Amino acid sequence: MYNFSCALNESYAAQVTVVGGGPAGVCAAIAAARNGAKTLLIESGNCLGGMATLGQVNPFMTCYDKDGDNMIIRGLFKEIVDRLVARGAAIDPGQVPAGSAFTSYIVVGHNHVTPFDAETLKVVLDEMCCEAGVQVLFHSTFVSPVMDENRLTGLVIMTKGGLKLVKSDIVIDCTGDADVAYRSGVPCEMGDEASGRIQPVTMFFRIGHVDSAKVEADIDANRDNFYRKDGVNYRSFHWRVAQARANGDWDLQRVSIGIFRGVREDEWNINTSRIMGVDATDPDQLSRAEMEGRRQVQQIFRFLRKYVPGCENAVLLSTPAHIGVRETRHIKGEYILTTDDVLHGVLFDDSILLAANSIDVHGRFGPMSNEYVTVENGEYYGVPYRCLVPLKVENLLVAGRSVSATSEAAGAIRVMPPCMALGQAAGTAAAQAAAAHISPRQIDVQALRDALRRQGAFLG
Repeated sequence: MYNFSCALNESYAAQVTVVGGGPAGVCAAIAAARNGAKTLLIESGNCLGGMATLGQVNPFMTCYDKDGDNMIIRGLFKEIVDRLVARGAAIDPGQVPAGSAFTSYIVVGHNHVTPFDAETLKVVLDEMCCEAGVQVLFHSTFVSPVMDENRLTGLVIMTKGGLKLVKSDIVIDCTGDADVAYRSGVPCEMGDEASGRIQPVTMFFRIGHVDSAKVEADIDANRDNFYRKDGVNYRSFHWRVAQARANGDWDLQRVSIGIFRGVREDEWNINTSRIMGVDATDPDQLSRAEMEGRRQVQQIFRFLRKYVPGCENAVLLSTPAHIGVRETRHIKGEYILTTDDVLHGVLFDDSILLAANSIDVHGRFGPMSNEYVTVENGEYYGVPYRCLVPLKVENLLVAGRSVSATSEAAGAIRVMPPCMALGQAAGTAAAQAAAAHISPRQIDVQALRDALRRQGAFLG
């Protein structure tokens, strides 16, 4: 690897540097700064929020326990939701029941989701970073780690001003793809290497001018016809998709429409497109996926206008700036979260997150399939701090969907509320490590848990 840093002068210096401003990264940066660390946040796009804004993924999945009785993902996630609700830009998850239009009429694992307005979220996250004192660099991309043997001491980034050197005591990788960790020498697994499977990518899109009463009436008239067969869920509008396929207007390998009502009554978020076998760390594959995603969006939108009651006059409001990526690399950390841990409701002494999100694996049995498995024992499971601590490299933490977990277990915690909680834990831990001049591997985890509780996190 070429050592760019030898030709660069120090441009930025921070105690904690967060790479990636998505759900995990923005919470990591806010938490680090609020805990007293000089914090730099590097984001390749033009706004914070990642999949929630640039990716148009909506709503936030559940933040409640398995039975839907108690909100268990709190802390910064709850603060963000509360700020959105106060502006009329989100619906409080406590007011959103399973099986409603806001959940795409899905019951299992979808109690208390949070519809939100992405444009307002961008502003809320800007404000929270400014209030905390986070320095944010947009349009800046991680290029290379700066290493001193096995210690990460800084980063080379590409900005509009060219290559810049960042010196940092602690780095948090929130790229979603473990880019920093992988290039620093952390062992990683791409998807599920044993099966050769990687979860498909999806392009969300948003429509407006919908007669929502007609949409819901058609669902209600056919709700008794929802069923599952051969690993495939036949849910919203599968009767309309079958008609379109018979007429030659549908060639996608999907049988239902994922359609989530937005905060505004006439707006809906569509989660239906699917591109299989994409390695989203490969620029060629990712580029082809973006184009294929837009092609599928156009077909789905034409279908909605032609076949779905209430969508005759719908308009396509927007497609995302980045296709939705469910899975790429999973780091190897001090502990690997497993399927059994999730399903059996295992709680760890060093848990920094309690969640009840179900294992959600797309495409296991082919492009039409979904597998959704809920917690079997207890109301929730824990994610240990050790899953954020990578093997072999010091001064580095990883948060978000690329934490140390098997492919299936990651399918549960990759959604946005758990990622935000993982980010808050990583940011708090990084600030503690920076203040004590130690590697994150060496921090007092119980002190971290105490700090998270003071910040509103629920840890049992």
